[in-house]
Amino acid sequence: MKIIYCGDVVARAGREAVLNNIDTLKDTYHPDILIVNVENAAHGFGVTPGICREFLDKGVDVLVTGNHVWQQRELIPFLAENKRIIRPLNYPENLPGAGFCEVELPNGRRILVTQLLGRLFMEAVDCPAQAIEKLLKNYTLGKNIDAIFVDIHAEATSEKLSTGYFLDGRVSVVAGTHTHVPTADARILPKGTAYITDVGMCGDYESVLGFDTEEPVNRLTRKYTGGRLVPAKGPGTLFGIYVETDDTTGLAQSIVQIKI
Repeated sequence: MKIIYCGDVVARAGREAVLNNIDTLKDTYHPDILIVNVENAAHGFGVTPGICREFLDKGVDVLVTGNHVWQQRELIPFLAENKRIIRPLNYPENLPGAGFCEVELPNGRRILVTQLLGRLFMEAVDCPAQAIEKLLKNYTLGKNIDAIFVDIHAEATSEKLSTGYFLDGRVSVVAGTHTHVPTADARILPKGTAYITDVGMCGDYESVLGFDTEEPVNRLTRKYTGGRLVPAKGPGTLFGIYVETDDTTGLAQSIVQIKI
């Protein structure tokens, strides 16, 4: 299976970087599934139903979110309406939406897509390890599911790495997001899971994590929050990963970093 995942989309620059390059991605890599993280797509915080529809109509198969999923309140009922948009699995089960989706491809193969939210330096949520263990009781890679993709949306690199090794050999991909800076450690772990600590953002890199530099610099120098973060408005760069999995085992054969 050929999988493309685009990292955190930040504001208009990130949206345009992805939307304007979807055809290029498909022509170059011929993916079976295209997954995009849209958690910062609406002016840097959350995502709206309209933005979700724009990505889905353009050919994206699954949208994942993150800790900003509740920022745009109009998205909440939309999470129940559209099963191709997921929020973190380890939020309490009674919250709107779902933490995973199962996608059947035109060739009959099926992929499970899920997302975990880290807990180090993040908000209090349920245990990500327990949440994914519960989900994986229903799925065995290479037997009743052809591929399993896990986004670990977390602040600490140690937590992302631990998640990768914890799931090594049981899922196809563990891809880190949230910190918006692409890391240079894309690789296949010892038991066959493709891993990267952070995919990187899709947005304007002449910025501080996708935002205009003025306010972050002010916060650094004056030691308190005094203004609003404003998304950077320069041209965006797309960062993502391309993973190929074995059709028999579901384990990864290769992982390549994408930059456009």
